[in-house]
Amino acid sequence: MTNRRTFIRLAGLAGAGSLLHACTRPPKENKPLPLTPYRGGLALSTWDAGIAANEGALEALRSGGKAVDMAEAGVRITEADRTNLSVGLSGLPDREGFTTLDACIMDHLGRAGSVCFLEGFDHPVTVARLVMEKTPHVMLVGEGARRFAISQGLVPSEYVSEDARKAWMEWLVTSEYKPMINVENHDTIGMITMDADGDLGGSCTTSGLAFKMRGRVGDSPIIGSGLYVDNEVGAATGTGLGETVLRSCSSFLVVELMRQGAHPQEACEEAIRRVMRINRFMQEEFQVGLIAVNKAGETGAFAIRPGFTYALAKDGKNEVLRSESVIA
Repeated sequence: MTNRRTFIRLAGLAGAGSLLHACTRPPKENKPLPLTPYRGGLALSTWDAGIAANEGALEALRSGGKAVDMAEAGVRITEADRTNLSVGLSGLPDREGFTTLDACIMDHLGRAGSVCFLEGFDHPVTVARLVMEKTPHVMLVGEGARRFAISQGLVPSEYVSEDARKAWMEWLVTSEYKPMINVENHDTIGMITMDADGDLGGSCTTSGLAFKMRGRVGDSPIIGSGLYVDNEVGAATGTGLGETVLRSCSSFLVVELMRQGAHPQEACEEAIRRVMRINRFMQEEFQVGLIAVNKAGETGAFAIRPGFTYALAKDGKNEVLRSESVIA
């Protein structure tokens, strides 16, 4: 006769056996959608500055470059723009007066490189690519990133933007930190590229939020938040208040939604709504905009609020488009 204690013990063993069986079963294969790759070459990037960046990417493509070459060349244009107060050494400084740079890059092989809190280099995206290609790591930060860049033959720059310094001096009067929506095309350029072989790449570079706390890093250099590329499925990047994007791993989410069959537009819309739900505790207004492309070359873009623009270079056109948004 089986008493109550024996029954409970046997039931526990049966449950453990079932759990063990479930854990040892081979995982169900998650196959990407059978999309025909687009082979016309394209560049998709955030904000109006994306027009010039896209041209740089297309020039790299015409020179025989791969998607990762396009992604690096494109945003280097923006990093070198001395009139841009949100990317590169012309970016607005932190609250202590220092301009710090973040960037990342991914290629079609799934490799990634990133730098954070880097000071004094014209092209952090190039440093990020060197991290990807020349080290066993994905991310280097601060002084370590600086020393690595120098070891690779890159020369530090002494450039200081007078416009950025003047803005900082004016900010010091009140020292009030309040992220502004859609100001100077916000704080990032994110780019997604596709080459003539239908392979994908991407990059993201920024000087971060103006007058941030020293040491602050946002979503832009974080793989899966500011940028994600999966050559079997698609790629996504974005812009906006980095803290809110970090909490939702938005770029990775967009790609995974596309893997499950969502069109890039649908994926961006769902990811933006997820950002809003996760950050519903926040009292201040904020903006996030996402862009995406799938393997077939279909694109999508969506934002929380009006004002987010993006540039698409495809089929002989390179134009700025205005994203739809949750809030009209």
